[in-house]
This record gives sequence, C-alpha cells and structure tokens, in this order.
Amino acid sequence: MVIKLKNQIRYLRKSKKLSQNEIAKLCGVSRQTINAIENNKYDPSLSLAFALARSLSTTVDNLFSDTAESDDE
Repeated sequence: MVIKLKNQIRYLRKSKKLSQNEIAKLCGVSRQTINAIENNKYDPSLSLAFALARSLSTTVDNLFSDTAESDDE
C-alpha cells in the first residue's frame, strides 16, 4: 500500500491571493517546488510542510490529507 498526500495548498494560496513565487519565497524554495507539490508530484519534507502551513496561516493537518493507494503493479 502506498500513501499519497492530497493537499489544499493551491486553494489556500489563491484564497490569500498569493502567487506560487510569493509562497515559494516565504518558504525558501523555488516556484517549481511549489508547483510540483500543488500537482501532487512531490511530497514536501516535514520542515517544508510546516513552513507552508505557517505561510498560509493554517496547520499541517489542514494542508494535507492522506489517501491509501494499492501498489499492485
């Protein structure tokens, strides 16, 4: 079983009228990293998850939810 994270980053970022570049600067990463996280192509480190949560005035729990996927490939 593989656990994938779904996230609310794009929704929360847009609700705060922040660009990917702005949130990236607040978190000390590249815009491409934020894009990859928003598109579920990259799972952030724990420290980056906390930085994202702080930047978006929320908690890590509110940013991410997990979904189990079968890895029967």
